Amino acid sequence: MIVNRVAAATEHLSAIQVCSPNTLLDAGANKGQFSLAFRALRPGARIIAFEPLPEAADIFERLFLGDELVRLQRVALADAEGQAEFYVADRADSSSLLEPGEGQARAFGVRSTSTLQVPVKRLDTCVDIAHLPRPIFLKVDVQGGELGVFEGFNQLNEIDFIYVELSFIELYIGQPIFEDVTSYLSGRGFRIMGVFNQVVTAEYGPTQVDVLFHRTQV
Repeated sequence: MIVNRVAAATEHLSAIQVCSPNTLLDAGANKGQFSLAFRALRPGARIIAFEPLPEAADIFERLFLGDELVRLQRVALADAEGQAEFYVADRADSSSLLEPGEGQARAFGVRSTSTLQVPVKRLDTCVDIAHLPRPIFLKVDVQGGELGVFEGFNQLNEIDFIYVELSFIELYIGQPIFEDVTSYLSGRGFRIMGVFNQVVTAEYGPTQVDVLFHRTQV
């Protein structure tokens, strides 16, 4: 499915469908690929998206123009508030608050080309969980900044599902890898519900995977 030259990320449809969420928090929304797939399955659901790159955010806003259930915030999510240096990669959807490392170059040929200052917010200050329709689905695709998103959200244990892209090797300098993030979420009351879309590279073998977590503690 392609809308306004943006292809929906249909590889994520199975993960969305099994959860039947009524709210999407789209951290690292880019041009709206995931939100577009989500909207195809959940036409009456709320979408709150976060994207700091101006060009990608512009495309997202055009894509969902007129959809009153969609709101975009042009910020990067982290465990702090203010401004931060953002590394723009030669493949824009690989841009990050963390600097791409040698692993990213060797696995995918991706390197940083420039930096810019972007606004940074805690998810705490961006949403009020009490007023969002459940189930709530938090999708996190932030290229190594996953723990920053979680640490910036004191209400994390009220989220119903978390769907996050994780790496088995360090692609960004200082990036938490699969074991770090799964251990963190386990400690916050989440368990793995399924894994999707494993990426295998010639350099490292299994390199990345999308992991779906569900909340087991109320």
